[in-house]
Amino acid sequence: MELVSKEDIQPICPHCQQPMSSLFFKVIRGFLGKRYVYFCPHCHKVLGVSHRKGFWMG
Repeated sequence: MELVSKEDIQPICPHCQQPMSSLFFKVIRGFLGKRYVYFCPHCHKVLGVSHRKGFWMG
């Protein structure tokens, strides 16, 4: 499968259907590490969560 960079197209939020020129994130810190929650800058609905990173990975 080929990965193609498309700088002339903006992604669209699957919830509010608004074009996204930026992506918001928030750090969630826990006892054993941290995760990132990614969300839409328009409707603030969650688009994804990163995998947990342990304390040895930052």
